[in-house]
Parts: sequence; C-alpha cells; structure tokens
Amino acid sequence: MTTTSSIAGTSFQIRARTIAGLFKLRIGSLIMITALAGMVVTPGGDLGWTERMVLALSVLVASASAGAFNQYYERDSDRLMVRTRERAFASGAVAAGPGWLWLMAAMLAGSVAAAAWVLNPVSALFVFLGAFFYACVYTVWLKRRSAWNIVIGGLAGSFAVLAGAAAVDPAIGPQGLILALVLLLWTPPHFWSLAIAYQREYGAAGIPMLPVVVGIPRAARIVLLSTIALVLASLLPMFHGAGPAYLAGAAIGGVYFLIKARALDRKPDRGTAIGSFLASLLQLSLLLAGACVDALLK
Repeated sequence: MTTTSSIAGTSFQIRARTIAGLFKLRIGSLIMITALAGMVVTPGGDLGWTERMVLALSVLVASASAGAFNQYYERDSDRLMVRTRERAFASGAVAAGPGWLWLMAAMLAGSVAAAAWVLNPVSALFVFLGAFFYACVYTVWLKRRSAWNIVIGGLAGSFAVLAGAAAVDPAIGPQGLILALVLLLWTPPHFWSLAIAYQREYGAAGIPMLPVVVGIPRAARIVLLSTIALVLASLLPMFHGAGPAYLAGAAIGGVYFLIKARALDRKPDRGTAIGSFLASLLQLSLLLAGACVDALLK
C-alpha cells in the first residue's frame, strides 16, 4: 500500500512538473507579478479583489498559452540543445497535435475576453499583445532571423506591465510607462547572459542569438552596457513619486547586477554568464518587491 501510494505520488509530481514546464509557469508567474506591479505603481484608483484576480489570471494564462506555443513550435530545434531537449514536446513526454493549438488559442481568447469584460478593453489589448509578441513576433518571426530577436521579443514583458497599469487607468501615466521601459531594458542582458552560457548549443541549433553572431567577448560587453542602461532607467521612478522601498530594491539589485555584469565582461565564460543571469533575476525581484511594499505602505 505504502509503495503504491509512493509511486502514485511520484507520478503525480512528474506530471505536475511536466505541465508546469510545458506552460512555462515559472516565467508566467514572473510576468504576472510584473502586471501586478504595473497596477500598484499606477495612481488614481484601487482595484477590487475580483479585478486583481482577473488581471493576474488573465496575464498568467495568456503567458502560459504563449509559452506552450513556443515549445510546440520549437520542438524540433529544442531536441538539439541539452538545456531544452527534455521539454515536454521535444522529449515526446507529451504528443504534439492540433488539439494543443486549439487549447492554446482558447486560453488566450478566454484571457483577453475576461480582461475586456472585468477590466477594460485597453488592458485586454495589452494582455493580447504580450502573448502575441512572444508567440508570433519572437518565436515565429525573429528568433531564427535576427540577433536582436530578444530585444523586440522583450516587449512581451513590457505589455504585461501596461496591462496592469491600464487596468487602473487606461490613460497610462509615467509610472507605468517607466516600469514598462525597465522591463524592456531588463530582458536583453538577462537573456543574453544565459545565451553566452549556452552559446555553443544555440550555434549548433542554428539560432542566431547575439553571442553566436558577434562572439562571446563582444556579447559580454553589450550585456554590461545594456545593464548600465537598465539600472539608470530603473532609478527614474524617483522623479515620479517612488517610495523608499522601491528605490532601495532598485539600487541594491542594480548594483549587484552591475557587479556581475562587470565580472562577465572581464572574464566571459560560462560561470560568470550564469552569475550575471542569476543577478538579473535578483535585480528584478528586488525592484518589483520594493514597488509592492511601497504600495502597501501608502
């Protein structure tokens, strides 16, 4: 009995991890938090719990649909990379078929419809654009064509911020726009750091990520320069009413990211690239946490 229960529990955990990976729920959760951050930094209104829940779930489900489409579309190239070959569609753990495309479309349509009904059409438009840019603009049109794919694809995260800001006020003010800019500038050094660590795999898969096209040393220098631009932009909210918690999070996270990006520039290898990648996650986490704390203290 105990053995059977243990096996069943293990099987459930495996299935749960497979589904979470298929829909990229970890990334989706981060995007959802950026939408909520866009909401809390926007003055002029206070959404009820129903509106907040719809905003969070619509962004999360739309992001999940785009993440699943990304894996569906790239399942052949994913098999060529160690980092991605165990993904659900690439490994065969989940059989690819047109039914999945219908499910993804239904998830996106439901998310946009819910946002339009409970929030407003402007917020719903940004929910749609976030998923569209990741699934179509980045995955289908740019990823295999341009080394700057992630720069334009990074708009997906910015649109999530704008969805949150528009949920409060469709006439988006400077607070929401600046945070959207921060997300746009954050994505390239975050992803290029990871791409440096896996440069050979991207090259073998024929994907023109920046380190593949310009080489690792030059890509590392671009990561440093783009990190500087990010940190400067992240401090702009101090001129638009940002509180001490946000400024502390932005400053501490920004300095740490700069230290790691500088280390990558000085010694561009896999270890420093992973360090820069992880620092980018900490920087964004501290910044968003600070914005939320400030909102709670008001």
